[in-house]
Amino acid sequence: MRIDGLATKSLFCALLLAVSGCTILSDSGPSSGDINSGTTELGPQYSIIRLTPAVVEAVGEYGPGSIAVTFGDKRPPPEITFGIGDVVSVTIFEAAAGGLFIPLEAGVRPGNFVTLPNQPIDTAGNISVPYAGAIRAAGRTPSEVQRAIVDAIKNRAIDPQAVVALATQNTSLISVLGEVNLPARFPAQPAGEHILDAITRGGGIKDQGHESWVVLERKGKRASVPFGALIYEPENNIWVWPGDTVYVYREPQTFLAFGASGEQGQFPFDMWRITLAEAVAKAHGLLDIQADPASVYLYRREPRELAQRLGVDVSNLPDPMVPVVYNVSLRDPAGYFLATKMQMRNKDIVFAANAPSVEITKFFNLLQVAINTANTTTNTAEELQLVRVTSHSRLK
Repeated sequence: MRIDGLATKSLFCALLLAVSGCTILSDSGPSSGDINSGTTELGPQYSIIRLTPAVVEAVGEYGPGSIAVTFGDKRPPPEITFGIGDVVSVTIFEAAAGGLFIPLEAGVRPGNFVTLPNQPIDTAGNISVPYAGAIRAAGRTPSEVQRAIVDAIKNRAIDPQAVVALATQNTSLISVLGEVNLPARFPAQPAGEHILDAITRGGGIKDQGHESWVVLERKGKRASVPFGALIYEPENNIWVWPGDTVYVYREPQTFLAFGASGEQGQFPFDMWRITLAEAVAKAHGLLDIQADPASVYLYRREPRELAQRLGVDVSNLPDPMVPVVYNVSLRDPAGYFLATKMQMRNKDIVFAANAPSVEITKFFNLLQVAINTANTTTNTAEELQLVRVTSHSRLK
């Protein structure tokens, strides 16, 4: 190897630029040193968290919205009550003829009861019963309305009894909407039903389920879970109450993989949830000659309270979601067990950093290019000088 003149200057420039941060070297993303420093010029401030069993356990408690947690009341739905617009039927019995409703002549009509025409509950919440007047029905159960009717006529009728029934249920409805085969509003069952029962009454979901999400809304409160959470975590399959809305929508869950993974790009979960280990495998693992197995990172935003629990200083972070970068070492055999417990979230980013040796190799490759360029330049200069000398000699 011979280097002189212009080649020496070229080599010096290459060395100077390479040593000053290696910014001229191509790369697929930040180095592990850049990530671990926690500094950034353009983006939001983030925190590095080393993956440990305690961290995995804490993160697992803050998984995708849990219906069981949001709606902690696991009791069956309350007894159905009448509402304005419901149509009710009223039948009144007397113990003997000669009262308010039963004539003295026993042969005039069969039985000792009278059935009133069906009537809707009016906008004031009442129904009308002869000799009893307006009876409050809205917000009451059938047995409560029955007692109110008996109390109103017991001093005039002969040992009266009343039977009140719901003829047409226009309130106390459950709505099942979205990606179901038969979206509809239907009356709540007196015996009660669970979320999956309601979805079944709506004709079931349209696809296989691993891309479906279920939202339950009740009295202004809302929670959503993957459809699989209703199957594999039965505590989420709670009772639906009258007035609830169940909404099913389709949202394919994906993650992004960059860096020294076997393949880069966007990958679907293809199931209702996957782990970090499965995500790395979906991206075809780590490149053996390029990746640093100790520098696998998972980027996501976590709830503020979780970030604080993990030791992040959130005092200067006003947003409810805090940028966090988890680091797992797959050089450590135990790291694989942690990766199989760490659940992925929709739109997570997995980044595998290059090994330090890769940067050294790149530097020496660049250095070799500089040396070859310098030698080529020197040879060219010598050839040009030789041509000049030869031409000058001929002229003499």
